[in-house]
Amino acid sequence: MKNNQYSLIDHLKFIVPSLVGVFLFMLPIKTEAGLTIPIAILAESVQTLLNDRISEIMMIIIVITAVMTVIARIVGQEKFAVTPFFQQLFCVNTFWTITRIVAAIFAIMVFFRIGPEFIHGASTGQMLLGDLLHVLFAVFLFAGLFLPLLMNFGLLELFGTIMTKVMRPLFRLPGRSSIDSLASWIGDGTIGVLITSKQYENGYYTKREAAVIGTTFSVVSITFSLVIIGEVGLKHMFVPFYGTVLAAGFIAALIMPRIPPLSKKEDTYIHEKTEKISESVPNGENILTYSYKQALDRAKKEKSVYQFLKEGGQNILDMWMGVAPVVMAFGLIALIIAETTPLFQWLGLPFVPLLELLQIPSAKEASETILIGFADMFLPSILASSIEEEITRFIIAALSVTQLIYMSEVGGLLLGSKVPVSFKDLTVIFLLRTLITLPVITLIAHLIF
Repeated sequence: MKNNQYSLIDHLKFIVPSLVGVFLFMLPIKTEAGLTIPIAILAESVQTLLNDRISEIMMIIIVITAVMTVIARIVGQEKFAVTPFFQQLFCVNTFWTITRIVAAIFAIMVFFRIGPEFIHGASTGQMLLGDLLHVLFAVFLFAGLFLPLLMNFGLLELFGTIMTKVMRPLFRLPGRSSIDSLASWIGDGTIGVLITSKQYENGYYTKREAAVIGTTFSVVSITFSLVIIGEVGLKHMFVPFYGTVLAAGFIAALIMPRIPPLSKKEDTYIHEKTEKISESVPNGENILTYSYKQALDRAKKEKSVYQFLKEGGQNILDMWMGVAPVVMAFGLIALIIAETTPLFQWLGLPFVPLLELLQIPSAKEASETILIGFADMFLPSILASSIEEEITRFIIAALSVTQLIYMSEVGGLLLGSKVPVSFKDLTVIFLLRTLITLPVITLIAHLIF
């Protein structure tokens, strides 16, 4: 690489924003509540500041989204052609139009406590609008604004080239996906989904790659895993617990991209004319110098602070208006089913023989928790907390984390994002992850206890 090809400004343009992005999204910071990242600290401070208002703000955002979507259907998408961003945000198909209308009705009912208790109760509507959507509001605000630091200044190009020798053979993925999974692992699964969706929209991932990364690498954060293990009364076992989660998750990540439905996804881009991005190193080039050069070339394309802020603002609106209604609609329906019907208990019955075969104590009680995690990841641990045997509580807690797809957050986020996965895909992936990770977790648990 010829150093005189790049000025000091070019080097700083890559190094400074990328380091700030790594600091905000990936640097673990010890707080009283445990390990977290600066983005999460900023999000928590906004939640504390606006605590009494966030439910109202999110209700208004969801209602405005529904109203604008209906207007777009009535007047036609041509009227929105002046602003392509709002055109793609509000001009959606019939299914998503209905979803947004249902979400708006739910949000109004929950906020004003109208209608039956099972809609706006503490464990259903209030949990979503008064708790989860508070977190999403604050995380989306800062993650959306600062995502360009990770994505636009060369960091993905640097890691893409360096990590491709690991990610391609193991997971059949581009090297740049390592950033997504790292941001999820240290920060939050929602951040991983957001990065993946944006990368797919910008033509950096194929449909198959986006689907694999979104459903396999948007892992649960260290912080939330600590909450889960604490709920089942085993906080003192966090290190072996998280080690178990990582081992089971790694094996699932090896298998899932190689079997349907993920293996059947097309290796084509969102825009058909997009050229495949090469992460290979040309002959005669050193991998480190070449990847650094790629990063500098990407950073040079960023010209203005206004463009950075504009993209950040669009990210925030896209997340708030594109994702929140989906989480509200699908998440609430899933929670209502989980709380008011024995459906998940019935669905768990076929797992009793498997749990008995794996010699898991209290197999019947454990079976009731296996599929309820599809509604919300926290539910299995709540149910498991009353089970006497520590090994069973340990297994259920670890399984709920490695199942990964739950409709109240990651599942709803994926459906609301541009990542090409359907509800059917998510259901099948959830079941497959359950069947793959359960024996791994049980084996490790029997070695520990």
